[in-house]
Amino acid sequence: MSFVAILAVCGIAVSSVSLQHHYAISKTAYCDIGETFNCDIVNRSEYSSILGIPVALIGMLGYAALVGLATVYRERRETPAMLLGAAAVGLAFALYLTYIEARVLGVWCILCLSSLALIATTTLLAAVIWWKRDSSSE
Repeated sequence: MSFVAILAVCGIAVSSVSLQHHYAISKTAYCDIGETFNCDIVNRSEYSSILGIPVALIGMLGYAALVGLATVYRERRETPAMLLGAAAVGLAFALYLTYIEARVLGVWCILCLSSLALIATTTLLAAVIWWKRDSSSE
């Protein structure tokens, strides 16, 4: 589970940079690559917050929960299932946001795609951990 924790810490880092871009006043050149890639458009769109809470902050909290499950609570019997469930919810949310980027905004955010890769890998690893733990208990 330590690799899951490492991926989740990377997710916190990516989400914190995204949160910084969300609140930035001036335009950033970090990911302004033509008309196809622009983090500012994504991070400042109407879809960048839910009920006033930035999705980057939601991502940070979700990744922090994954870190907690993979470290503090790693020895509990129910942790693999909880880890898989939390990661799957995070992946579903990231896929929804990716849909918004592709079909609604028509622009991609490198930070968002990085987070998508991190949560997809985390979900895959969590599934393997859950399956191995479940198989060994039979």
